[in-house]
Amino acid sequence: MNTMAKQAIEHWQYVAPILTAPCSDVEYKALVATLDELLDIAGDDESHPLSGLIEQVGNVVAAYDEAHYPMPKAAPRHVLAFLMEQHGLTQSDLADVAPQSIISDLLNDKRQFNTHHIRALCKRFGVSADTFL
Repeated sequence: MNTMAKQAIEHWQYVAPILTAPCSDVEYKALVATLDELLDIAGDDESHPLSGLIEQVGNVVAAYDEAHYPMPKAAPRHVLAFLMEQHGLTQSDLADVAPQSIISDLLNDKRQFNTHHIRALCKRFGVSADTFL
C-alpha cells in the first residue's frame, strides 16, 4: 500500500465527518463552523494548502443549503427593490445600469428586464444572472 493511501486510512476518522453530507441541522451547523475556521486559517490565499479541503467542505455545505434552505423565487423587480434597500440606494444611484426613469419602470413592472439591465445589475451587486431570471 502506498504512503498516501496509508495516511488517508490512518486519518480518515477525522476527515470523513467534514466531507460527508450532514444528516441534521446540528451536523450542518458543526460543518459550517468548521468551514468558517478553515476560511479563517487560509484567509484570501487561494493557493493555501487547505484550499482544496475548503472547496470540498464548501460544496457539501452548499448542497445541504440547496436541499434544505432553497432560495425562494422572486420577481426580478422585487429582487432589485430588495438589493436597493439593502445597499441604501435610490433609483438615481443606478445610473450605471439605466436612467432613473427606466429603473422606475422596471420596479413598477412597466418594463421587462433585458440582457443589458441584468448584466449591469449583476456587476453592480456581485450576484449571478440567475438572481434576475
